[in-house]
Amino acid sequence: MNRREFVKTVMGAAAFAGVWARRGYAANERVIIGAMGLGGRGTYLAQAFAGRADCELRWLCDADGRRLTRAASSVGQVQKAAARTTQDFREILADKDVDVLINATPDHWHALGTIMACQAGKDVYVEKPMAHNIWEGRKMVEAAAKYERVVQVGMQTRSGPYAQQVKEYIAAGKIGKVHMVRVYNMMQHPRMRPPSPGPEPDGLAYDMWCGPAAKPSYDPNRYWLAMREYSCGPIPGDAVHQLDLARFIMGDPAWPKAVSATGGIVSLKDGRDTPDTQAAIYEYENMTLLFQGSLWTPYMKKIPVAIRDSDAFPDWPFCATKIEVLGEDGYMYVGRHGGGWVAYDADGKLVASGYGRQADKEHQDNFIDCVRTRKQPNANAEQGHYSVGLCHLANASFYAGNQRLQFDAGTETFPNCPQANKDLRRTYRAPWVVPDNV
Repeated sequence: MNRREFVKTVMGAAAFAGVWARRGYAANERVIIGAMGLGGRGTYLAQAFAGRADCELRWLCDADGRRLTRAASSVGQVQKAAARTTQDFREILADKDVDVLINATPDHWHALGTIMACQAGKDVYVEKPMAHNIWEGRKMVEAAAKYERVVQVGMQTRSGPYAQQVKEYIAAGKIGKVHMVRVYNMMQHPRMRPPSPGPEPDGLAYDMWCGPAAKPSYDPNRYWLAMREYSCGPIPGDAVHQLDLARFIMGDPAWPKAVSATGGIVSLKDGRDTPDTQAAIYEYENMTLLFQGSLWTPYMKKIPVAIRDSDAFPDWPFCATKIEVLGEDGYMYVGRHGGGWVAYDADGKLVASGYGRQADKEHQDNFIDCVRTRKQPNANAEQGHYSVGLCHLANASFYAGNQRLQFDAGTETFPNCPQANKDLRRTYRAPWVVPDNV
């Protein structure tokens, strides 16, 4: 089935999407799910939803067929019914019994996979970063609205109770008016191995894996996360968690007025074309958001899992994924993924704190509840668009020579920089094209 034939098929399903959106679920009726993308995160999500009493994992899909057996085994450990497997996600979308698509593919497949699922009448749990570029993100928002779909983005910290505590503490004026927030994403990544092009391995549907992106000759040593064609980069692709958390605790501001960025490839000169060093300044009306990222700082550590799920705090000065909130009367550290928070007064005295917990389960609970009730989820497509949009704004400034760029929120364009506007969308490889009218 080619894309045109598939679209004709699913548009029939989309015609009754509004009716589907209004239907109710019986108390004991399970939500039927298909999972697309079975790397580490995708397999975890498949297993997590399969382990829920209110869900059934019906389908597993990956363009790399070698992953299917492992994922099927993981799912089989937590549910009695065996999942069907495929290398073509359109089989999932064509199954009228499927309610939800989990999209945990690499970045370049997030938009089109999600849009096609919305067109087919499926709700979507899509991993972060939501979109490969700003234009794609807006099209995902439009598709979710047009087909009345629930779209939850995998920015799970905003579902954590401790994140809500921080938001309320700031809103109550406990540290005074906030005029600056600093976001960090500093760690150490390995170098890519030297190029070693070769034949496409048996079991890999490489053309499908590339999908909307270009299809270079196959090279197992090419790390997709470090390549601009497939990713927004390993720094922003991870930092979107903290950027989203910063937006959440500050009341979810939309677009900044302007962005300035700097950085480059200063350490990991291994063939990548995304920065290993990146900094950005986002200018809001009464607040400045600062961002710093690096891939060569071994002394900066992600918050250990043992701390994320315990009554403990990270080593704040060396916390790789912290947020610093600067108010007129006080100061806060906030950690993602269960890192908790601490607040100090103007004299540097600790005045309040809250331990955190990872919020994967809460985020998944919220999504399934919204599938059933048709409410908007905690990390809906609109919020996902604005949060990953900060990554894209920084990248646009960097690729335009580290210019300060004004941003028009109404048109979602750079009014004074044609060069940066070229980064608002990508060139697609037929037939995998995100249409202007979703």
